[in-house]
Amino acid sequence: MTAGDELLQSLKSHGYTLTAARRQICRTLAEAGGHVTADQLVDLVRQEAPQTGRMTVYRTLDLLCALGALRPVYQGTGAAHFILLHDGHHHHLVCTSCGQIIELDECLLNEVAETIGRRFQFDVQGHLLELFGLCGPCRDQGAGNGERR
Repeated sequence: MTAGDELLQSLKSHGYTLTAARRQICRTLAEAGGHVTADQLVDLVRQEAPQTGRMTVYRTLDLLCALGALRPVYQGTGAAHFILLHDGHHHHLVCTSCGQIIELDECLLNEVAETIGRRFQFDVQGHLLELFGLCGPCRDQGAGNGERR
């Protein structure tokens, strides 16, 4: 099952209608890898479905966030980037010098999330982890003052 299919299945399983616009938005979001701003997504969706309204895209993003399929992240650009959550989680390494973002596919936090959930009597349904530091090339160049180039 593709990421787009997973998004559509999430909508369908919660009783939402799979309109043509929602299908296109989910397909486009998955093809973009989920790292897009709302405005970027509007532009991408309109390349395939010019009739799709901006507010339809925004409402669908809000809905997918409410369902736990997406999360907005703010990486210093001013606009939220929407991140696809695979099995309820997503992880990044973020270089504080050059801004490179490295995706982590494996999750080592499930036990930590369960422990925190028990401690605070909280039902953890997903998580987003970002670790900040220096990528290999920046570290090798002696970058470390935290300023972006």
